[in-house]
Amino acid sequence: MTKFFDLPGILEATIGGTRSRAVSAGVDPNEYEAVTSRLQSIDDWQPHFRAAGRTHRALAEDASTAGRTASAAEAYLAASLWFHFSTTLPGPDRLGHAESADSYRKALQHSHSDAEWIQGADFVGVLRRPAAAKDAPVVLVVPGLDSSIAEFHTVAEALLRRGIATLSIDGPGQGELAPNTAPTADYQLVVGQAIDVLEQRRDVDTDRIGLIALSLGGYYGAVALAHEPRLHAGVLVSGLDRMSWPELPPFVTHTLVLRTGTEQAAKDFADRVDLSEVAPSITQPLLVVDGGQDVIPGVVNGEPLARNAQRGEYLSIPEGDHLVANARWKWLPHAADRLAHWLA
Repeated sequence: MTKFFDLPGILEATIGGTRSRAVSAGVDPNEYEAVTSRLQSIDDWQPHFRAAGRTHRALAEDASTAGRTASAAEAYLAASLWFHFSTTLPGPDRLGHAESADSYRKALQHSHSDAEWIQGADFVGVLRRPAAAKDAPVVLVVPGLDSSIAEFHTVAEALLRRGIATLSIDGPGQGELAPNTAPTADYQLVVGQAIDVLEQRRDVDTDRIGLIALSLGGYYGAVALAHEPRLHAGVLVSGLDRMSWPELPPFVTHTLVLRTGTEQAAKDFADRVDLSEVAPSITQPLLVVDGGQDVIPGVVNGEPLARNAQRGEYLSIPEGDHLVANARWKWLPHAADRLAHWLA
């Protein structure tokens, strides 16, 4: 199996492939160019990204001390994203996960003091409620293989602007839980735990719960919709219908090995990723979004899922890359509006 870090041209490919994902998450595009232009090899990725995170964290601490809460929130959020993207290569970066999570908590403390952190047996999440709404519907935001709560902050913001509460979660193998847990193909159990916690509250409407899930999270979201009747609608972005281990590129295989712990565990996980029997059980209204340029060997994208689900809609953005991050304006407002409509 070819090692990811040994692939020719891997630095340039990784810089180009991550650019739209990082920028759509909130990283300043000019700073991304400045940081990545200084990389001499792929081994420079983690130390330089974490250095950028430390720079923003220092700015945040200075602003916080001076009582400039808006600037502190912005800098802590930037720090969180730089620390997060230091972890997206298939190489260990245990500190990056913790630093990202800590900075994101501090960003919300300075910008959304009513945000609540919730811990379950297999997840950690942040609950945010729209300021002007009482008993709002709530949407779970589910990340993918190497993403996290912090990466989809802007997705949660789009939902909050439409009067929807959000519970963004990191489950096994994700975000701050990644260093000590392994991904699970039975993600419906994680979503079920999150809904159990929501049902104990009186400040959100637990009769109107939806889900938006991205990348491998699209698979997680699909199995959750199929097994969890308390979910009433879903959006899946750059998800996958099935996965074939022998055909997967090194980035995916080595990330799976890193996150699951062993090559055999990674193969076993990949074998479980198949929605052919699950899709017909999805009865909720469902929007599946794919990018036409998002072609990963060994991965079948979401069109079969949308076709086989009972109420599936399919939106393909021809020029879209993975996460359709390079054309987010073409799907995120539409997806947020659809969730608002379905949960109204």
